Amino acid sequence: MMQSRRPNNAPNAGKLFDEMLVIMARSGDRQAADRLFARWNTRLLRAARRYCGSDDAARDLVQDCWLGIWKGLASLREPARFRSFAFAVLHRRGAEHLRRVVRDRNTLSPGADLPEGTLNPAQSERAAINQAFATLPPDQRLAAHLHFVEGLTLPEIAEVQSIPEGTAKSRLFHARRKLKAALTQPN
Repeated sequence: MMQSRRPNNAPNAGKLFDEMLVIMARSGDRQAADRLFARWNTRLLRAARRYCGSDDAARDLVQDCWLGIWKGLASLREPARFRSFAFAVLHRRGAEHLRRVVRDRNTLSPGADLPEGTLNPAQSERAAINQAFATLPPDQRLAAHLHFVEGLTLPEIAEVQSIPEGTAKSRLFHARRKLKAALTQPN
């Protein structure tokens, strides 16, 4: 039996679709803007949760992020680079958020702890991964999320975080090492 394979250009199809939506949204097409929002809001929210640590702060951050995206969309020179652009806006807004939190002397909480025994194995594994991510410094947490969850390349991560590619590689190296240590510790 022949296996169904994804075409080699499948990842590019999403990028092309986003590029088309960006061009249409910039020309005032409200449906294209709504579609772009629908395609990207969940991904930005997922990244913001890793970045912020709490759902409420993540939702606020993503809402702020979308304001920045809509304001900056007209200045985006290459619509095909929307993914990097959106995550870069998220990174800048997230850094501003963290500065405010530190200035206000609030602490980020990785989420409420559940009583032991209330999680099934898959939930327990997911909770362990989330807890391990929460222990990473914010810049490493974002780099790891962008790489492992969103599939961004080193050059794209460097662009999002406005850092040299070598720094992005270093952040991923340290994040990977810390995640591995956190996830392999005996309970």
